[in-house]
Amino acid sequence: MDIDPDDLFRDDDDDQDNDYYQDSNYGKEMVVYLVDASPKMFNSVTVSADQKEETHFHTAVSCISQSLRTQIINRANDELAICFYNTKEKKNLQDLSGVYVYNVAEREDLDRPTARLVKEFACIEETFMKEIGSQYGIISGSRENSLYNAIWVAQGLLRKGSAKTIDKRMLLFTDEDDPFGRITGATQKDMIRTTLQRAKDTQDLGISIELLPLSRQDEEFNTSLFYAELIGLEGDALAQFIPSAGEKLEDMKDQLRKRMFKKRRIKRITLSIAGGISIEVNTYALIRPTVPGAITWLNSVTNEPLKTERSFICADTGALVEEPAKRFQPYKSENIKFSTDELAEIKRVSTGHLRLLGFKPLSCLKDYHNLRPSTFLFPSDEEIIGSTSTFIALQRSMLRLGRCAIAFHGSSSHPQLVALVAQEEITSPSGQVEPPGMHMIYLPYSDDIRNIEEQFMNANSVTPRATDDQIKKAAALVKRVDLKDFSVCQFANPALQRHYAILQALALDEDEMPELNDETLPDEQGMSRQGIVKALEEFKVSVYGENHDQEEADAAFATTEASKKRKANAENASKEAEKYNWPELAEQGKLSYLTVVDLKRYLTAHNLPLSGKKDDLVKRILTHLGKK
Repeated sequence: MDIDPDDLFRDDDDDQDNDYYQDSNYGKEMVVYLVDASPKMFNSVTVSADQKEETHFHTAVSCISQSLRTQIINRANDELAICFYNTKEKKNLQDLSGVYVYNVAEREDLDRPTARLVKEFACIEETFMKEIGSQYGIISGSRENSLYNAIWVAQGLLRKGSAKTIDKRMLLFTDEDDPFGRITGATQKDMIRTTLQRAKDTQDLGISIELLPLSRQDEEFNTSLFYAELIGLEGDALAQFIPSAGEKLEDMKDQLRKRMFKKRRIKRITLSIAGGISIEVNTYALIRPTVPGAITWLNSVTNEPLKTERSFICADTGALVEEPAKRFQPYKSENIKFSTDELAEIKRVSTGHLRLLGFKPLSCLKDYHNLRPSTFLFPSDEEIIGSTSTFIALQRSMLRLGRCAIAFHGSSSHPQLVALVAQEEITSPSGQVEPPGMHMIYLPYSDDIRNIEEQFMNANSVTPRATDDQIKKAAALVKRVDLKDFSVCQFANPALQRHYAILQALALDEDEMPELNDETLPDEQGMSRQGIVKALEEFKVSVYGENHDQEEADAAFATTEASKKRKANAENASKEAEKYNWPELAEQGKLSYLTVVDLKRYLTAHNLPLSGKKDDLVKRILTHLGKK
């Protein structure tokens, strides 16, 4: 069976039978960055042990700027808006005071990121005070509520699209843990009540609000004063909201990246269990290889993306064929016509649902059965109520009995069997490490599996085998260099990093490329540790013997001597070849008058092959001189 290598890593997102893929917005994300621009955000704070100082406003801007660059690469179709509140100037559709929606020309307020937006936003700190300005939007004696206005404006920006197919979010940057602390009395209570109600109304529309607090080294951000109620934190979630890493300003970019690029579901499928019982599950791609983006053809004049259109022309009349094409099958001197829908229905093997067939012991599932990256299943009660409780009961039973489920899954073009392996929830003091659910392992067809064949040159020869001591030394070495808690997500692809760095430099008109850190290179400092050096030396002694260092030195010396000899021969040949005027001899056709030794001297001097007869040598010299 021929396997398409690209198909191994492709998700089943081309299944036209799935209703959720009829909408081109499925899996899309819309984000509004809400940045507090009050004067407090512009106070310098110490951000590292070397007493380096910067403002919280700079931290927020640099985080968003870095996120914009990364988003263009990872999720170019996602849309975003940048909104400042507690500003002197106002710019928003609702004309609310203290809120400024930042944007650039030729772009809507909520739109895909562009190179111009990335470039100009990175320099906003230079012109912010002059063009936008900063002020406290919630002060005593005033009924203005800039936080309320900011949430309202962000909600308006996120009004388009359905929350069922689009993930809508607000990310709030602030260092003020008590925004209503400057006012007291009934006014304070009323503002808090209306702001919390506005946030609740926003969340009821399917828009999530996330807080990215900016703390000082000597003053922790107290979430319980106000924001815990706004974003719905209580109990353990409130205690763990600000982990130790999140309290440091230098970790804010990593915190934002983790929140921005969360796991997104591939699609929603139905798991048919038995007796007409079905539940709803979401599928997630946990790990997939990253590849360069697809090429987009642009109009050379307008720079707009080109759209490909195909038209059918009648071979008899030359007119455009308006009706959809039909196929036919000859049968008893008659052409039986089929429409596209009829053919699709005939070819339909599976509806794309997951149908449970039975259970097998986990020992029956081998490593080589994992033909392609697995898909993670997690229950959902959006369409079928009770799916979560049924799924949990099934998952716990599989864990208790040590069983995996065998199910039928696949599209019309690629039906196949899959194994469902239950995963137990793994937690740590800092929170959840692995969620509970099931991994869907795509099982191979029988002819995908090849038996291992051992081939020897001589049937009577003795196959070399490692001794027990060599195996012991090798195991000790591997144990020394083993990476603890290794994950493929820890290392970036250097080729892709360079590819996108070049694109970034071209798009933003940057003179220099960003510095790239190749994380795949060996850790020379770590490999030079005494324990690793000792284990490596013991392994070499056990395999190559006590005198392996001397043998390596002798081999290196022999290689050096041979290299010196070749270099001396080349220099001698170059001196001898200079005695002749080679271009003149080639022009007059007298190269054939020279001896083979003289011809080879020229070839040696210019590092050209020496093989062949005399005519071959002459032709090679003529080609090198450009005479042929």
